Amino acid sequence: MSRFEKFDNRRPYKELPMINERIRAREVRLISETGEMLGVMATMQAVKIAKDRGYDLVLVSSQDQETPVTKIMDYGKYKFEAEKKARDAKKKQHVADVKEIKMSYKIEIHDYMVNVKKSEKFLTQGDKVKVAVALRGREMEHKNLAIDLLNRFVKDTAQWGIPEKPPKLEGKTALLFLNPVPHKK
Repeated sequence: MSRFEKFDNRRPYKELPMINERIRAREVRLISETGEMLGVMATMQAVKIAKDRGYDLVLVSSQDQETPVTKIMDYGKYKFEAEKKARDAKKKQHVADVKEIKMSYKIEIHDYMVNVKKSEKFLTQGDKVKVAVALRGREMEHKNLAIDLLNRFVKDTAQWGIPEKPPKLEGKTALLFLNPVPHKK
């Protein structure tokens, strides 16, 4: 391993946060840690003021302006709180999956009720449900029975799910998509 390889994992300079001496502008508009406007001054003087108060000078606005806006703050604390907010937001979001239930139009009543219970569970958890009735061979002659079964399924799951579209036939499969009923807040 050469002596330069150990530095390859470092981030490029542009990705590092613009704080303290990394701010390249000659003059900056300075805001104190309490939100008070301190005015326009030389960058090195602003860095010195921030260091004297025990904080960091952080670039708030882009450097495209003549005098970029900077603020005196504890950068470590600011970064920690931003990451904490991002983690909390990620915990609260729910990605709706599509759960599939397959059956035949010759299904018995008990098996049918098991599928209704499964769809109730999926819909109450906030997932979408795809119900498929497969038709094989001569069963294609009885497409209307498959559609009738899906219409009955819609009625039995009406309190938990709303159909996206009416049941339809795609090839040798009758399909139905159910969305969860929106919760009232």
